[in-house]
Amino acid sequence: MTYTVAVSGASGYAGGEILRLLANHPDIEIRTVTAHSNAGQMLSEHQPHLRSLAHLTLQDTTPEILAGHDIVFLALPHGQSGQYTDALGDVPLVIDAGADHRLTSQDAWDAFYGGAFHEPWSYGVPELLVGGVKQREHLRGATRIAAPGCNASTVSLSLAPGVAAGVIDPSDIVTVLAVGPSGAGKSLKPHLLGSEILGSANPYAVGGTHRHIPEIRQALAATGAAKAEDIRISFTPVIVPMARGILATSTAPIAPGATDAQIREAWESAYGDETFVQLLPEGSVPRTADVLGANTALIGLAVDRAANRVVVVTAVDNLVKGTAGAAIQSMNIALGLEETTALSTNGVAP
Repeated sequence: MTYTVAVSGASGYAGGEILRLLANHPDIEIRTVTAHSNAGQMLSEHQPHLRSLAHLTLQDTTPEILAGHDIVFLALPHGQSGQYTDALGDVPLVIDAGADHRLTSQDAWDAFYGGAFHEPWSYGVPELLVGGVKQREHLRGATRIAAPGCNASTVSLSLAPGVAAGVIDPSDIVTVLAVGPSGAGKSLKPHLLGSEILGSANPYAVGGTHRHIPEIRQALAATGAAKAEDIRISFTPVIVPMARGILATSTAPIAPGATDAQIREAWESAYGDETFVQLLPEGSVPRTADVLGANTALIGLAVDRAANRVVVVTAVDNLVKGTAGAAIQSMNIALGLEETTALSTNGVAP
């Protein structure tokens, strides 16, 4: 069976990456691409690297144009997807790459986003531990999927095994992330200009203000081993001069009595049979270069007994495993297709 697809926000980074991956999917026909201010222009003017899709013209983003497809991807700014999702009730599968359907708590939404709150959808991180099973079990047959925030899924995958196994204390998590500016979207913003970021590292959303914090707390609480109110996170992202990538260094106190072997076993047990989330050998840590263009999260794990903390270093491509790859991986599961279809574990080097 071939599924027809519409992708909104197709002139942006997330929409472009969704299209790049879908272009190689044997079960997908990309029929429609939409945009707002860029409607009426050729897709190739904004995504010149997508040569196989150069014939497509960007149409207006309206419910009428998006309807009538088997699958709709919404790659819109936060707070804009909800106005369309209510009108797409007849579309069999809708996948939102924005934040509108990620959070289960309206209080958290009001505190970090504001505006209209929309119902939570199935969370698109298949490898995440949720109440003794993997999140992929909740994605099978799903009709509405919320793709994750790239920073949020990176940190959640980093720490969920330790929380679930009770080998770390989630009340004192510290995570610092080096992130590429593509995660902030394609809109012109002065602090993302090349002259501002080249040769510099720029912290932002410091002091507990980043919107991905409640998403991380929600994901870690979903393990069933801790309550959301008991999970405390110091979260500091730093823009660095690389177009793509996240390198998240997360630490948490070692739980009383947890041995080094038990700590490593928690991550090995969680990800030992996973294709796209891989624990590196002891003593190894990943680089963002190793996952460029891949739907892979590479994890390095260390036990710092002197500081009494577990250290987890995780690298992902924010546009692939962090966004578009997670969305398509979740789509494959929902449709009963091979989970790895159109997705690669191999990065691009140099």
